[in-house]
Amino acid sequence: MRFLFLGDMVGRSGRNAVFQRLPRLVADWKLDFVVVNGENSAGGFGITEAIFEETLAAGADVVTTGNHVWDQREALEFSTRHDRFLRPANYPPGAPGNGSGLFEAKNGARVLVANVMGRVFMSPDLDDPFACADRLVAACPLGEQADAVIFDFHAEATSEKQSFAHFLDGRVSVVVGTHTHVPTADHQILVGGTAYQSDAGMCGDYDSSLGMEKEEPLNRFLTKVPRGRFEAAQGPATIAGLAVEISDRTGLAEKVAAIRLGGRLSASVPDFW
Repeated sequence: MRFLFLGDMVGRSGRNAVFQRLPRLVADWKLDFVVVNGENSAGGFGITEAIFEETLAAGADVVTTGNHVWDQREALEFSTRHDRFLRPANYPPGAPGNGSGLFEAKNGARVLVANVMGRVFMSPDLDDPFACADRLVAACPLGEQADAVIFDFHAEATSEKQSFAHFLDGRVSVVVGTHTHVPTADHQILVGGTAYQSDAGMCGDYDSSLGMEKEEPLNRFLTKVPRGRFEAAQGPATIAGLAVEISDRTGLAEKVAAIRLGGRLSASVPDFW
């Protein structure tokens, strides 16, 4: 199975780049399944229903989120109506929407996708992500109810991300980190066969501070006095993410590559498709 994950879409620049490039990537790379993190797609803060639907129309099969999931208040309502929209699964019971789901890929594979949020340096402080992930995998094991299992682990600390991946190694196909908006250089297949990257990076303008126009963040570091709002940067966006070839036999990763397309970062594409 050919799987593509795209990191946090940030603002109009990031989402437009994804909307323009993703349909061609799905066709050219013959992708079976695509997950996009959309939690910063509405002006850098949250996601609207219209943006969610546009992301699916562009070729995404599932849209994940994170700590900004409720920044656009309409998400509290539309999350209950869309199975392919995921908020972190370790929200306490009673939270609207779903944190995971079982979906069918283009090749017929059954794909469990789960969105889980870390707790180190993160707010809100949600339930234990390790226990949550353990329950999700136990309820839909790889090789039994699921042919592939994908985790978007939305977290700040690299140590927590790595430990989370080692905890699930051999039991899931992919653990990919989101939230920091900076692509890491540690994409790999762990010893048990799980593809991993600490952070996929963002789909956004990298001439910025984490996708925001750089002047106001810099001002706050220098003066500690806000002068205005954070605004999403509008320059050319780089699409950043992770490409994984998943075995149809075992459900584990066989090949992995970080991708970067367009914008300011050096281009990188998979060499195995």
